[in-house]
Amino acid sequence: MAGGPNELKKAVALLALLCLTGRAHIGEAIWLTIPSSGTKCVSEEIQSNVVVLADYYIVDDDHAHLRSSTISSRVTSPYGDNLHHNENVTHDQFAFTTTVSGNYVACFWINGQHQEGAGLTIGLDWKIGIAAKYWDSVAKREKIEGVELELRKLEGAVEAIHNNLIYLKNRFTGSGYERNQ
Repeated sequence: MAGGPNELKKAVALLALLCLTGRAHIGEAIWLTIPSSGTKCVSEEIQSNVVVLADYYIVDDDHAHLRSSTISSRVTSPYGDNLHHNENVTHDQFAFTTTVSGNYVACFWINGQHQEGAGLTIGLDWKIGIAAKYWDSVAKREKIEGVELELRKLEGAVEAIHNNLIYLKNRFTGSGYERNQ
């Protein structure tokens, strides 16, 4: 191991601390209720050069009023550039690699004829960075499994956390705010 046992211990301790405090948050599946008229948006602050994958779908299409319902979506970069736009779907996906650091926004709305006053629930599985990596293909390509694969995942998570800390440090020091010590 390149960094030695002390660096590994520090990285594992940091990862454990971040997991316990909820700061190792790199992928999330959520449900959103979209109003019958209007838009529901979610956003995420993401660094540059990070892979983003998302899958969204209408939840609970067993109900009659949902069978004919469709949704539309738009994903924009921090500068307002369209990264994804699709209309009249019940399920869709998007993927991109960020080009700049900032707030990426995904908005959803209901199309056409939908029961007035009744919202619509969608599921959104949003993965960024290391959570978006296809570990099955990595395991097959590199012929690893079990503990070695889990260690590789942890190594990736530690690297992502390290990069986030550097990003936050640079953002903090670049803001003009300095602490007196």
